[in-house]
Amino acid sequence: TSKCSVCPTAILGQSFWRHLPFFHHLSREVTSSSCMFCFKDPLILLLLASAVISVLMHQFDDAISITVVRNTSLYSRTLREYRSEKSLEELGKLVPPECHCVREGNLEHLLARELVPGDTVCLSVGERVPADLRLFESTDLSVDESSLTGETTPCSKYTYHQLPSTNGDMASRSNIAFMGTLVRCGKAKGIVIGTGENSEFGEVFKMMQAEEAPKTPLQKSMDLLGKQLSLYSFGIIGVIMLVGWLQGKRILDILAVAAIPEGLPIVVTVTLALGVMRMVQKRAIVKKLPIVETLGCCNVICSDKTGTLTKNEMTVTQLFTSDGLHAEVTGVGYNGAGEVLLDGEVVHGFSCPSVSKVVEVGCVCNDSVIRNHALLGRPTEGALIALAMKMGLESLQQEYVRLEEHPFTSEQKWMAVRCVHRTLQDKPGVYFMKGAYEQVIRLCSSYNSRGSTLSLNHQQRELYQQQISYMGSAGLRVLAFASGAEMGNLTFLGLVGIIDPPRSGVKEAVGTLISSGVAIKMITGDSQETAVSIASRLGLYSKGCQCLSGDEVDRLDLQQLSNIIAVFYRASPRHKLKIVKSLQNIGAVVAMTGDGVNDAVALKAADIGVAMGQTGTDVCKEAADMILVDDDFQTIMSAIEEGKGIYNNIKNFVRFQLSTSIAALTLISLATLMNFPNPLNAMQILWINIIMDGPPAQSLGVEPVDSDVIRKPPRNVRDSILTRSLLIKVLVSAFIIVCGTLFVFWRELQDNVITPRDTTMTFTCFVFFDMFNALSSRSQTRMVHEMGLCSNRTFCYAVLASIMGQLLVIYFPPLQNVFQTESLSFFDLLFLVTLTSSVCVVSEAIKMVERWRGVEKSPPADCFHEV
Repeated sequence: TSKCSVCPTAILGQSFWRHLPFFHHLSREVTSSSCMFCFKDPLILLLLASAVISVLMHQFDDAISITVVRNTSLYSRTLREYRSEKSLEELGKLVPPECHCVREGNLEHLLARELVPGDTVCLSVGERVPADLRLFESTDLSVDESSLTGETTPCSKYTYHQLPSTNGDMASRSNIAFMGTLVRCGKAKGIVIGTGENSEFGEVFKMMQAEEAPKTPLQKSMDLLGKQLSLYSFGIIGVIMLVGWLQGKRILDILAVAAIPEGLPIVVTVTLALGVMRMVQKRAIVKKLPIVETLGCCNVICSDKTGTLTKNEMTVTQLFTSDGLHAEVTGVGYNGAGEVLLDGEVVHGFSCPSVSKVVEVGCVCNDSVIRNHALLGRPTEGALIALAMKMGLESLQQEYVRLEEHPFTSEQKWMAVRCVHRTLQDKPGVYFMKGAYEQVIRLCSSYNSRGSTLSLNHQQRELYQQQISYMGSAGLRVLAFASGAEMGNLTFLGLVGIIDPPRSGVKEAVGTLISSGVAIKMITGDSQETAVSIASRLGLYSKGCQCLSGDEVDRLDLQQLSNIIAVFYRASPRHKLKIVKSLQNIGAVVAMTGDGVNDAVALKAADIGVAMGQTGTDVCKEAADMILVDDDFQTIMSAIEEGKGIYNNIKNFVRFQLSTSIAALTLISLATLMNFPNPLNAMQILWINIIMDGPPAQSLGVEPVDSDVIRKPPRNVRDSILTRSLLIKVLVSAFIIVCGTLFVFWRELQDNVITPRDTTMTFTCFVFFDMFNALSSRSQTRMVHEMGLCSNRTFCYAVLASIMGQLLVIYFPPLQNVFQTESLSFFDLLFLVTLTSSVCVVSEAIKMVERWRGVEKSPPADCFHEV
């Protein structure tokens, strides 16, 4: 073909290629947008207000630390946005940089980005298709489209014209080779019909550009909490400052320190960061901090099948010999891990000739090779070599010399070779044949029965046909095997069933997730039979259940998709995106797992995108929020546990800090409104603030995750962090702290003159109340003795350090002058410990009452089992 002139389509294609590698301009855009966003974040605004007030109070150390926290938040957001946009750049890595193109009758070596519609491209084994091609010449071409469609079996390609009625989804377009797919075998020539954005691959690119990752439930909850705290804090400060001003008191510094919970954003960040570090130890990389917690409220997991629930490695699972023996094959993938079991006994080598003959033909009549667990060749042939490896017969492939070959073609659906053993090269040789049963059985006149050759009769044919139907109903791809001295007079040897089976441990993980209130949906580009088979093995599908094809998804609107559907097949990237969106529209928190290009758009649109680390494409990993390093689906369970634990720890911190803040504010408010002397001076309030935001409070964020948390249903994302139960605990604790502190203040103030002893007793009383309040805040449901007093060592060290600090403030002379305190007797301390422990006792009693009444059983989060 002659070189086409440059047209608008070609220009669009060139712009697509030019856009892929250059993302440095994004950094400026992302940075500016992140800056603007951070100034809209309520918690960041609260921090800025704290910093301004700290400067006005000349507390520059507080101002600096708060500014550092705010800048860290800004930087982390900028980095996250830049990384998420890199998913577009990674699309280019799946497309070959070079290709072979015929122009003006000459074969040229060109960069793929230089192709224009009308060019002729030559394809050969191992190459990636550089553009969408309409094939006009093909020899046994088989293309792996799994990264684009999810179809596990390589698609055979032809050159004949297709009717419009059969030209629907990508998997049915057998005369088109799509950009980014891999040539497994054969060779072909095709005319470029789509490049860049105008290819099917480019459609994924454009869809990813259009999608924005949604805000996480934690971000929404913290935004709401930040607004509430800001409103209440500044409202109370305003009222009391007005009263204080009318009374001629200067109380700005006291109020600012007591009212603004600047430790909240810090503890959220630290808690999430520690969660991310713990996930790394569990072989999961989390790219966005809030995502760790989001998994805790995830109630629907949409999972790709190929490479996620399965390993994307074809495996022989069943073997049936011509004389009626049925063997089970264990192990997954292109390796020798596994066994061939016949009636529970392991078959190895030639211990069972009927089985060994089938394995021998599969190994010798084979053009593929497995090297270092990597397959070079067809997946089905790789499965046969792996079967031979499990029986220790893989060396047979080198023991025979091939004399003649009949290659596999899509029309004849069989492959045969005539071989001779290296030690018997003077013999005429033997034919080994494999292929579709209908084609192989036509060339057979006998069958093998325990080493003897018997004439093939109608009864035997019926037996084999029944076995094929049984294997087919299980979603297995069936291959037949035969051997003999001449074609047309072969001996039938048996059948094998091949499938891409579920990964080990996936079925158990799916069962646990379903029992804990998480619905699992399988979305695949594979056929209905294969999808239903795998779903049945995992417990996602049972007889009578409904499954939908991609075409049916197209015909339904978002609301109609919210039916009881667990399996979707022949799904394209557009279908996967529509399913995810439909679930999000009815309030589900959706996690999407996948490994291919066809999953990338849905991964980005989902609340949590989870990519496979080993088998996942670069596009998929960049679009995802979390990467499973060892491709273990069970890691998702650990992540959900971690997410629920993190949210519980944040609630624990909020409870402790709010009860302390409310108590401190109430003390100052009562003293101001009733024109009493302040029970605490500014330095003492500052020390309380350090405890409130410092080590004891921060240590609540590292409370170990409760082992039973996975069995609890996901939380309702519409629920505020400040639930009714939490608010009751906060107010009760604050009430006890205020009453107890005022009682001590009144008890010491008998002579109506404030002395250092009065303020010391009041001050120490409040600090001890804080310590016992922190102890009861470690969990909202479990009792202290159930958790173990020292199960959180960080908390123990933090409380011990705070108590030691308090004793120094009381007994160390230089600090006595600063804090205006004096020494207390042992009996004073004993009295204070007895009194302040009441806040812990009452909190534990509330937990017992809630447990008894069943209040703490979370309000049923929307159950998405039937979605």
